Amino acid sequence: MNGVSLFANVGIAETYIKKHGIDIVVANELLEKRAKFYRENHPDCNMIEGDITDKNIFNNVLSEAREKNCEFLLATPPCQGMSVAGKMRKNDPRNSLIKYVIDFIKLLQPKHILIENVPGILKTFVELNGKKIKIVDYIKDELEVLGYFINYNIVDTADYDTPQTRKRAIFLISKNNKWDFPQKNKKITVKEAIGELPSLESSEKSNIKYHYAKKHNDRHILWLKHTPTGKTALDNKIYFPQKENGDKIKGYSTTYKRIEWDKPAPTITMANGSVSSQNNVHPGRLKEDGTYSDARVLTLKEIFILTGLPDDWQPPLWASDNLIRQVIGEGVPPKLIDNLLKTMPKNSKAVNNKNLGGLFETTG
Repeated sequence: MNGVSLFANVGIAETYIKKHGIDIVVANELLEKRAKFYRENHPDCNMIEGDITDKNIFNNVLSEAREKNCEFLLATPPCQGMSVAGKMRKNDPRNSLIKYVIDFIKLLQPKHILIENVPGILKTFVELNGKKIKIVDYIKDELEVLGYFINYNIVDTADYDTPQTRKRAIFLISKNNKWDFPQKNKKITVKEAIGELPSLESSEKSNIKYHYAKKHNDRHILWLKHTPTGKTALDNKIYFPQKENGDKIKGYSTTYKRIEWDKPAPTITMANGSVSSQNNVHPGRLKEDGTYSDARVLTLKEIFILTGLPDDWQPPLWASDNLIRQVIGEGVPPKLIDNLLKTMPKNSKAVNNKNLGGLFETTG
């Protein structure tokens, strides 16, 4: 079965798709560096770079998907307008990107569709013909009449072989058959996932590829050395985050914070290289002098593992550490997709999507 991926980022979500008999042969991504990254990691796919809201790009992707008889669609539209990690702007134009996904589905009519987004999508409205409608109702209204069964829920990647808590809204959509959600699996802890990797301090390197520590400033290192596992440096009595004039730095309880060993990791965000952002500091180990080891953010290797990427996954050589950290933070943990595909219906009716007619006509 051939497939198409919209808003593909660098293709992290697609890591395990081939084992389910699906070849992503067409993909679309807006940003140049991400599209280049995607091409190097998925050389057999036609990556069409550009803005899907542009008529020419939309039609180009659609024509390619029709020509290659794509019967599977993966869509992960940007979520910053609906995300609690973003600004949660109700009128963010990115909230309307779902309309282009639905237009694409109506014109292609693939057998199976997987849409992924933040949980906020279930409460978000989209404007349609001058009226506001919940995105959930919009999807149902537009697709049920075409014979699609729509099943949606909020899931946690930690329930699906990923040592990271990341809640996502998932729409499982299939022609003529309901696509059920898979059973949850046993959670994997941070200790089980990365506990065997060697300890590293700021700017130290190991013999393991991508397991090298980012360099931090001396003040951050001092604060973190005195921060216990699972705690924030903001709660330290003496070595707390402070400005150069001595004033205490204020912040959320998730900042300057070490993650815990005995739970899945918190959500890995785009800012995973900053100790002052959310839950980014290594758990550390208590030392004989009363301080804690690994006063640093997670290494790239640790992030790869906690995201559920295979041991042989690697980014292009030209990609900077910052870019790699960003695309991991934006990406969909691939073992979630892997598990969801295990329950995909096998006997949906095929559609000859080459003869459907019509190209881009936005419903908005």
